[in-house]
Amino acid sequence: MARLSAGAGGVVGIAAWRLDGKGARVLLNADAAFPMASTYKVPLAGKILDMVDKGELRLDQMLDVPQAMMSPSEVIADRFIHPGVSLSVHNLLELMLTQSDNTATDVLMKAAGGPAAVTAWVRAQGVDAMRVDRDTNRLLRDFFRLGEGPLEAAFETAAKADPSLATKGALPDAAFDADPRDTASPAAMATLLTRMFAGKALSPESTKAFTAIMERCRTGTARLPGQMPPGTTVAHKTGTIGGTVNDVGMVSLPDGTGVVIAAYVKASAAPVADRERAIAEIARTVRDYFLFAN
Repeated sequence: MARLSAGAGGVVGIAAWRLDGKGARVLLNADAAFPMASTYKVPLAGKILDMVDKGELRLDQMLDVPQAMMSPSEVIADRFIHPGVSLSVHNLLELMLTQSDNTATDVLMKAAGGPAAVTAWVRAQGVDAMRVDRDTNRLLRDFFRLGEGPLEAAFETAAKADPSLATKGALPDAAFDADPRDTASPAAMATLLTRMFAGKALSPESTKAFTAIMERCRTGTARLPGQMPPGTTVAHKTGTIGGTVNDVGMVSLPDGTGVVIAAYVKASAAPVADRERAIAEIARTVRDYFLFAN
């Protein structure tokens, strides 16, 4: 893994083990803090589904999606341009996890009670080296150093003053990489994913719903799934910002078990494709190791 990680540039962190706990743990910089980027949507999904389990929310419950909460995103902000949008909790989870929709994420963050409530749920799972501090809107404003007002308009205004802003989203930022907010260690994320996939954090129904959505992920096809054999099921969630490219989830083995993998890259100026290739190569190596050596 250390050899393959050189292709990613920056710092690579990996934590991987079998879901059933058998065999070795494979670790590389596993206790270092990495920006979660959109992988923070995993603990947010956990908090929301825990609220469903407790009867505080329903999967079919409709939540308002006000224009003021629109963030540049793949689906909602791009397609629902008129006021009057409401979506179910289940659909919001689907958009958040499969297409990393930022608007869906922030609507769910509000329903969850805010970042502190999500972090409290993570702590209740026995996971310490993970913290959620901001919704996506605030994180993007801080990363790009944007003013207030609608996020898209604020970005357009800032880009006119600084044309290089458009490329900043794929370049490392030393201050962001050193910021302890919204970070996790690979070991912490892998621990949380293990609890969520193994049914220890959520009810059987919510565990099934979470796993099914993660298996439908549409982003990051060149990351954890990138070099897997045909027929391999990968349930995963990506994250990308600045010098950070991440992918976390579970890879199936032919015997029906799975390997949990948390793969993080930070502070990299290499092309995104190179960072993704390193993750794919490491993930395939880890999968083969657990298939043949364990």
